Amino acid sequence: MKLTETTRRRFLSSMGAVGGFSLAGLAMPYYARGSSNRPVFTSGVQSGDIDVSSGVIWTQLDRPARLHVEYSTSDRFTNAVRIAPIDVTPQTGLAGKLLLQDLPPDQDIFYRFRAADLQDINDLSKPILGQFRTAPSGKRSIRFAWSGDTAGQGWGIDDEGMRTYQTIAYHRPDFMIHSGDTIYADNPMPDEIKLRDGSVWKNRIVTEAKRDIAQSLDQFRGQWAYNLLDDHVKQFDAVCPVFYQWDDHEVLNNWSPSTDLRDDDRYTEKSVVTLAGRASRAFHEMTPIRYVADEPGRIYRKISYGPLLDVFFVDLRSYRGPNSLGVDATFSDSSRLLGEHQVAWLKRELVRSTATWKVIACDLPIGLVIWDDYGHRSGNESISNGDDGAPLGREVEFADLLRFIRDAAISNMIWLTADVHYTAAHHYDPGKAKFRDFLPFWEFVAGPLHSGTYGPQQLDMTFGPQVKFMKAAPGGSEQNLPPSAGMQFFGLVDIDGQTEQLTVRLMDRNDTELWRITLDPQISS
Repeated sequence: MKLTETTRRRFLSSMGAVGGFSLAGLAMPYYARGSSNRPVFTSGVQSGDIDVSSGVIWTQLDRPARLHVEYSTSDRFTNAVRIAPIDVTPQTGLAGKLLLQDLPPDQDIFYRFRAADLQDINDLSKPILGQFRTAPSGKRSIRFAWSGDTAGQGWGIDDEGMRTYQTIAYHRPDFMIHSGDTIYADNPMPDEIKLRDGSVWKNRIVTEAKRDIAQSLDQFRGQWAYNLLDDHVKQFDAVCPVFYQWDDHEVLNNWSPSTDLRDDDRYTEKSVVTLAGRASRAFHEMTPIRYVADEPGRIYRKISYGPLLDVFFVDLRSYRGPNSLGVDATFSDSSRLLGEHQVAWLKRELVRSTATWKVIACDLPIGLVIWDDYGHRSGNESISNGDDGAPLGREVEFADLLRFIRDAAISNMIWLTADVHYTAAHHYDPGKAKFRDFLPFWEFVAGPLHSGTYGPQQLDMTFGPQVKFMKAAPGGSEQNLPPSAGMQFFGLVDIDGQTEQLTVRLMDRNDTELWRITLDPQISS
């Protein structure tokens, strides 16, 4: 059965009728409170990594429980498919997720969870519901959003909440890419922050996990659970899949194998490898990311979203060498960001891709200089080293990748990123670059979703970036602007099912369109 928009609206209305509310076509799911014998759903539902025939669904409970799952192509759950129940235990932070397979393409899928205490497995809770749409097998129009940077710099859930999620939801994207810094495990959250104008930002919700930096596995889990206390986030997650990647703040700022915590009194755990392992486990437990059998814990992956779109998620954090000055003339494994195996995977999958558009979701921008030590403006945290010259250090790895893309004639590729807490459009032009062996391409920057807004970063001209648009904090003393300043940003990408044109729009929290561009595809004969 092909679902109509009427059916979709009826489902959203039914969700509101059992304990939520409807807002511009977006409904808040039911959060079962239950009796003393019934488990409580603490963090809503999520879906993610949706493709043509499968997708991951997720939820979390307040105690060990038996989780029952069913899904249907009908909002009334007629002919529902029931999945064998699973037990949710403290081993996974009381979170449970499942991969739904053999789904019909381009179809709304409605799912619901029920749970029973393991001491009384026949007494089921009321259901909690969610919905997503599978990717199309044909050329239909696609819309998705991207951004990054949630609950950073102490800016938490105030009376307005994380409203950027609500703004994105109005556009009804097929999915959203969260480009990293999904939590700020190294940023304790105060009850209030005094603003420059004398007023006070008040965090309406502050949990014990957010009052301190994260070191233990449970503290990392608690950082993730905090974001899911926000009503806008829960409403959004119930009806829009999120595809996750990570960056540094899921562990701690600018971490790499060279991170030395011996003189950081905040940390009793001094091993960054141990912290990263706990953070990675929490990341995979608390998000609907797919499990990769040949490398458990892997974040880089490709999601094929029909014939018009492949999304390549890269991981510039897990395989990097130590942060350094980034000026090594001789390239070695210590100079890498992506790592040898990830580079080989990306090259192979780009060549294999038959999708019209190839989107690389990258957790760091290419041409912006991100200092490892901002105070002394030294050290190389990202790709570019700031010398405007021929590729050195980590730039060599990206020069090799860009040269490969040119030589393999891979067209219709854009890069999406976040990290720097402002929004921008960069065009990379070999005619203006020191390194010229690449095809011109676009990089679009969005964020923050709900964190401080910062001033613009320095550009490195190795790869010839040109700023075509930018909106940022003024810089200097005007840094770390709160979400209430309105400078929270996201991007929207539309791919037209008929013309196959791709349009990028840069947006702010108030739903103001700041800038747009439409790109024509290069169609192979």
